[in-house]
Amino acid sequence: MENIEVVVQSLPYLLQGTLVTLRIVALALALGLCMGLPLAIGQVYGSASMQRMVKAYVWIFRGLPNLVLLFLFFFGIFPSLRIDASAFSTAVVVLGLRSAAYQSQIFRGSILSLGEGQMLAARSLGMSKLQAIIWIILPQALRIARPGWSNEYPILLTDSSVTYAIGVLEILTRANLVVSRTYKPMPIFLTCAIIFILLNYGGMRLLHMIENKMRIPGYGNGER
Repeated sequence: MENIEVVVQSLPYLLQGTLVTLRIVALALALGLCMGLPLAIGQVYGSASMQRMVKAYVWIFRGLPNLVLLFLFFFGIFPSLRIDASAFSTAVVVLGLRSAAYQSQIFRGSILSLGEGQMLAARSLGMSKLQAIIWIILPQALRIARPGWSNEYPILLTDSSVTYAIGVLEILTRANLVVSRTYKPMPIFLTCAIIFILLNYGGMRLLHMIENKMRIPGYGNGER
């Protein structure tokens, strides 16, 4: 009974951290999308120097752990650039930049899966390369990339827990504060685990519903 009482009393405080976590995930996912698409296009259709720069970016942000990146930006890069970034903003930027590296490879794979014929056909109709990318390549590539892109949500959700290290008041940070006050780690961290499972399940269900709405019958894996 005592454990249940602790959980009930702490739940509103933990749910506030849940909202912080969801904001981080949503903003990082959006930042990753806005950066991932241009990076993918640059890696497929860009010049040799641009392709090398994109590969270097992907290699760095996929190769370094989230915790190292958070410390580098929060304690090193931002202060040296005189950028007064909060812990929350740093978490969004770091997770977004790292997600962009992964998303760029998802979109790059979907673009390459279309083959060169799509671009050649568009160019033969008088389109510029940019017009062909915007109106022919990307609409098809984005639909192909949907399943892989959806997997970025649970990855970012779990990665967001690392942001406690720089003081972001997300779920895990608040759970640690509650435990330090109540000395009841098991019920509190079990509650956090349940919250993460529900967020993961609910988010994936929502993304699958969006996928089904966007699916074209007879196209790709869609039913005829």
